[in-house]
Amino acid sequence: MNTAALTSFGRAFQGEIVLPGSAEYDAARVVWNGMIDRRPAAIARCTSVDDVRAAILFARDHELLVAVRGGGHSVGGFSTCDAGIVIDLSPLRGVEVDHDARVAHVRGGSLLQQLDEAAQEHGLVCPVGVVGHTGVGGLTLGGGMGRLQRHFGYSIDNMLAVELVTADGELIRASEDDLPDLFWGMRGAGPNFGVVTSFEFRLHEFGQIVTQGLLVFPPERAHLAAARVREWAPTAPDEVMTSFSFGQAAAAPPDPPGYEGRPMVYMGVTHSGPPDTADEDLRPLRDLGPLVDTIEPRRYLDVQTMADEEMAWGKRFYMKGAFLSELSDGYVHAGLDAVAAAPSIGGTITLWLQGGAISRVDPDAMAFNGREAPWWVGVEAEWDDAERDEVHIAWGRSTMAAIEPFTAAGHYVNDMVETSEAIVRSVYGDAKYERLVGLKRRYDPDNVFRFNQNIRP
Repeated sequence: MNTAALTSFGRAFQGEIVLPGSAEYDAARVVWNGMIDRRPAAIARCTSVDDVRAAILFARDHELLVAVRGGGHSVGGFSTCDAGIVIDLSPLRGVEVDHDARVAHVRGGSLLQQLDEAAQEHGLVCPVGVVGHTGVGGLTLGGGMGRLQRHFGYSIDNMLAVELVTADGELIRASEDDLPDLFWGMRGAGPNFGVVTSFEFRLHEFGQIVTQGLLVFPPERAHLAAARVREWAPTAPDEVMTSFSFGQAAAAPPDPPGYEGRPMVYMGVTHSGPPDTADEDLRPLRDLGPLVDTIEPRRYLDVQTMADEEMAWGKRFYMKGAFLSELSDGYVHAGLDAVAAAPSIGGTITLWLQGGAISRVDPDAMAFNGREAPWWVGVEAEWDDAERDEVHIAWGRSTMAAIEPFTAAGHYVNDMVETSEAIVRSVYGDAKYERLVGLKRRYDPDNVFRFNQNIRP
């Protein structure tokens, strides 16, 4: 990019343009995953829809790769790029709540914590993810799993409308009434069609307190715990969300003393219904006699940020995801073996229970694929030392290979780090993928928005 081009761009852009060599550049290019170290040609910090439009048209005029950054949490590093332009939405933050309509109006760069806090001020809630500093946009457009998913559905199930700037610089609205076909695609493949500058979400009446905590079991009780969950889960109330995870015990709480380095079973539980029903609803799990039981009433907002430090910016992170057909003994055996071989205690395998409100949405109602599976599974590796990148990535891949025989069709798109056309097709299945290709050809035929889990036109 020459000086004249940048000068012209600057006249049309009211935000801040951060360039290589500037004092802010190194800080501005950092994203959440410490493994991602890229050097964009320009970072356009957008303060308005007009700024987003100007950045897109500038990128097209100069044939620059486009990366879109909301919260910067993309596991695969799609929030930044080498030698292209980053459309940074972080100045576009803010949430307004219409209590009477039970609707939240959310600007495109907002974070989950901002949406949670704004909704709770009105005694309301929107189901979102589990780390407060995650961006609303990236999480939602890929699905939006979280602690309230069985109670109120995924984030996309509660998305009422979006406004986005297309590859041609046009601001359009998509909803069930406006461009419903595009709205279908936005819910599960949204980054392919434009830059979302605002969302509307349905909100639900919700108190400030949930019953939440962790149950920890030794490996010799893993099959017993799995059998109880298999029996309990099909009739569990929608208000109960649980995870079933394998990890290596640390030498500190919540792990019990004497188990350091051993594979353990962790069951995280959130009960979002009336507190006086929690004891009865959770008794089948707590009666298993865990080594540790931290379940107690907590403020919902505290629960929603309790993982923020553990998932702080700068850690190195790799993951593989899938959906699980059933919590079988074979899966439990394979999972325990894999975690025992993990290169550090940052290697974990986690299941999240689906069903409930998720299962009552027509699978064909939107592009998202996988809601019919009983479980989502994530193989995650987290570490600090760059010299250990290869061993952790290799463990993640080999672990997913070991549990793949137990998985169901589909993938959660936000988990996808490797993004070949065949892999992306497997996320959606052939029928949905071909429908998405048709939408891509209509709204982004030149594939301007290709730095993502890409649908090729």
